[in-house]
Amino acid sequence: MQEEVSIDEIGLRKVVVYREEVVTEAGAQPARPAVQASVAAVLRNPWLGTSPSRDLGPEVVAIAPVLARVLTGRLLDTLGGVDAVEAFGKAAVVGNAGEIEHGGALIHTPYFGNLMREFLDGESIICFADTRAEAGTTLVVPLWHKTHAATRSHYQTVTARISDAPRPDEIVIVAAASTGPRPHPRIGDRTTDPAVTSKKLESVPS
Repeated sequence: MQEEVSIDEIGLRKVVVYREEVVTEAGAQPARPAVQASVAAVLRNPWLGTSPSRDLGPEVVAIAPVLARVLTGRLLDTLGGVDAVEAFGKAAVVGNAGEIEHGGALIHTPYFGNLMREFLDGESIICFADTRAEAGTTLVVPLWHKTHAATRSHYQTVTARISDAPRPDEIVIVAAASTGPRPHPRIGDRTTDPAVTSKKLESVPS
């Protein structure tokens, strides 16, 4: 398989960084104010015009590790380092001339996912979103806790949008993270939930 290439060789057009902090929610400051961020890379689709049976592996090996390093590096710079990151997620948006599989190839293999998890010091499977869309489409990127996926307080989303991407021959790859939970989390945790079944709820009025 092809070896990893440099950032100058992956067809990168731009990198877009988004950062937000919720100061108040429902009129009150969160007990743990969190900062969310996303970093999006816009690059040319290396498989444009190829057959649906074409092996995507060589380009995955060459490109995905570079994207993982660039995106997580920018995330850590934006959020204050690896210890600050508590939740993470990833996404891909493929331009209309490409296949959904082209985006999946760049985020759903170990060459991206394993490295993103390692660089952010995570253990959980990284939740994700992917789609094919026109430039300027808004994508909601889901996040959850990077080491304890059952921690419901960290189920949240980051909205990603680039006004001029993806062009039909491009792919947008997004890495997103948060430094803490949703504002005012109070719906319990999956690890401490009671056992709930439809039979146990038969007495509940419909």
